[in-house]
Formats: sequence, C-alpha cells, structure tokens
Amino acid sequence: MAFTLLKELKHLTEIKEVKTFKHGIHPNDYKHYTKDLPIERMPFVDEYVLPLSQHAGAPSKPIVKPGDYVYRGQLIAEPAAFVSAALHAPVTGWVKAIEPREHPGGKISEAIVIERDPHSPQTLLNEHPIDWENLRPKEILEIIRLGGFVGLGGAAFPTHVKYAVPEGKHAKYFFVNAAECEPFLTTDYRIMLERYDSIFLGIRIILKLLGSEKAFIGTETNKWDAIELLRSLKPDDIPVEIIPLETKYPQGAEKMLIEAVVHREVPSGRLPIDVEVVVNNVGTVAAIGDIFQYNQPLIERVVTVTGPGIRRPANLLVPIGTPLTAIIEYCGGMTDNVRQVLFGGPMMGIPQRTLDVPILKGTSGVLFLTDYEVVPRQEYPCVHCMKCVDACPMYLNPSLLGMLARVRRYEDMLEHHVMDCIECGSCSYVCPSNIPLVQRFRVAKTLLREQMARERAKEKKA
Repeated sequence: MAFTLLKELKHLTEIKEVKTFKHGIHPNDYKHYTKDLPIERMPFVDEYVLPLSQHAGAPSKPIVKPGDYVYRGQLIAEPAAFVSAALHAPVTGWVKAIEPREHPGGKISEAIVIERDPHSPQTLLNEHPIDWENLRPKEILEIIRLGGFVGLGGAAFPTHVKYAVPEGKHAKYFFVNAAECEPFLTTDYRIMLERYDSIFLGIRIILKLLGSEKAFIGTETNKWDAIELLRSLKPDDIPVEIIPLETKYPQGAEKMLIEAVVHREVPSGRLPIDVEVVVNNVGTVAAIGDIFQYNQPLIERVVTVTGPGIRRPANLLVPIGTPLTAIIEYCGGMTDNVRQVLFGGPMMGIPQRTLDVPILKGTSGVLFLTDYEVVPRQEYPCVHCMKCVDACPMYLNPSLLGMLARVRRYEDMLEHHVMDCIECGSCSYVCPSNIPLVQRFRVAKTLLREQMARERAKEKKA
C-alpha cells in the first residue's frame, strides 16, 4: 500500500515538472516500430552520391576531381560562403564523377560520386582526440566549421553559423533539442540511450565555445527512460538540466522549445539568439563530441528506417551519400502495397518521386507508408470551424491565410504574418475540410521570397 502511494506521488511530481507550449496537436507517435531497436551500422556499399547542396545556404565547392583517390573523412568540398558547409568523403575510394544527380528535395543537383575501394579497411583518416580544453573559442568554432556540421534534426542549417554569436549578443542558454516530436522517428531517442558520453562531451565543448551559463536537454515524456538515464549519468560539473516535455507536436520546433522551458517568445522575424538562446539537435551535439574525441567530421548519421511499408524497420548508422535503394535492400525490401516514401516524418517529411536518391546530412528518417495510410481525400470548402487557429503554435490564422493563398493574394498574406509559419502542418492535420493549408503556405512563402529577392536586386542596381 505504501509502495503504491509513493509510486503515485512520484508520478504526480513527474507530471508537475513536465513543460510545454500553447496550442499544437497530439497525433499518434507510432514510435513502436523502432524505439526498442539499437542502432546498427549500415554495411558499406559500392557507390556513394554526395550532393553539393545538402544544407541551408550556398552549395559546397569541390576541391577534388574525377579520378582522385580519397580517404574516409577527407575534405572533398569546402564551404562556398559563410552560410555553407564542408563535405567529406564517407568512404575511402575513387572520385568517379562530379555530375548532376537526383536530389531528395525533388531537383537535380551537382554531386560528387565516390566509388568505394573494396580492399580498403575503411578506417578513419587521421583518427585522434583533439585537446579542446586548450583551444580558444574561435579555434573550436573553426574545427566545427571545417567538420561540415549541420543541424541533424532535418533543417540542416550550418552549425558554425548558429554558434557565431553576433557582436552585442549573448547566448545565456544552450538548448539541446531532443524532443523528436515527429511521429515514427526514433533517431534522437536511440542516440540518447546509446551515445550519452558524446552528448555530454559535446555540451561541455559548446558551453565553452558560446560562454553560456547553462544548458538544457529537452525531450518528450514518451522517452522517459532516456530522461532518467541522462539524469543518472549527468556529470556533476556540467550545468545542464534534463527537461521533460509534454508529448505534443510540434514540441521540437525551436521556438516552441524555448517558450516551454524558459518562457521567452522569439519575436516575429527574429532568431533564438535575440532572446539569448542557441538551439541544436541532440544528434548534432553528439557528432560534435565525436569530432573532438576521434577527429571524425560529419560523414555519417543515424537514420530511422520505419513504417508499415518496410519489411525490417531499423535505426541505422548510415554513411552520408548511401543510396536509398541500398537501405531498402538491407532492410528486407518494401511491401507490395507501398504508396509513398518520405524523407523525414509524416508531418514535415519530403515525398520522394524516385528511389534513386542518396541519404543526406539532414535525413533523420525514411518512412514507408502503404495504401492504407495514404488515402486520397476530397477537399471541401472551409467551414470556419477555427480548429486550425486553435492548433497553430505560432498564433496565426491559417483559415484566413488559406483563403488568401487560394486567390493568390500573396502580398496580403505578408500582412497576416505568413512568413512566421514554421510549416509544421498542424493546421492541415486538424482541418475537417481536408484543405492542404501548409502546402499552400509553402508555395506562397517561396513566391514571396523570390519577389523580395528581385526587389533587393533592383535596389542594388539602382
């Protein structure tokens, strides 16, 4: 009796400490496919395709040519601008070509193609620890820049740009985003359970780099075992707190995470650093720990291969550039009724028009959906139920924005803050009329950005 009462009191305490944001939705998380599957290394394949554009900003600039022999971890393309990222060989072998190839984003992109050397042991080029404790912050930042790091949660924004805090700004808090609110995906969850040493090392290094006074690791309560594990293993000398978050979508959006934990709202058109916060995905933090522990740049990542349409779901450690077809074969093939393949999760993932695409730095998962999940739905007129308004985490009016988008009044959409839309898809999810709201907003934002770019170009000429 007493034991039961203590257990109930502990549960009530846990509920009280759970944090969240206002609005959002509660889709089924579908984590059961892969949450209990340890990370396994994907075997090396014969050919790797590395698009030069697999991050936000300018494409990488090749520094190798066809016929060159390259080693695993060797720099093969350098950042072409401040907002750009370096690219490294994921395997030892020969540069077969630099040519246009299919890109998961739906376009054709210039890519470096590497043919693996079957006789190489595929050991890492120049493996050794880096003495980060005796480095200055600028030197740490340069190692991260040349390591090719980007946000591994999906956005693939170059990490060194985030860490380059502008003059006059201060990163009081560093947030490790491990919410992983997207259904089906378990990449971050398995990293927390299996690579906690790299996470804590990465936090140590980043706190020194940013000069932050405290770090937070935020993860949802459907990963409570990971929360308890990190709390039990947390080194006493690191100012880091593990924060349980309500299991709610889009809890992993950085603005929602900041609001939930420190109750600060990032102003419209501004960035987290404007409220003294820097946010990075937990996989990126672990990878930064690895470069200082092993001198390993970003040449591989954990990918959740999941869904009812794949015969053997898995959490795989995959070299960047691995063909999707090789992953499908390794996981036992697709079921006969696969209707859609997504890079990412069902809410924000990118549908693939071909299987002839490679894994990118930002590929958090590959989701295989069948004709049972992907059912064409008829669109009906808006009934003004305002469910989308209640769901929107950015406090927008998706119903109004959707009507403006339908008649192509894109400039009017600017007045109603369409550029603040984080494209989470919550509005589309709850819409009883099946209106593809988020898809329309994406089109509108793209056209508006193009228009603004043209106007800036005209002003420069004038």
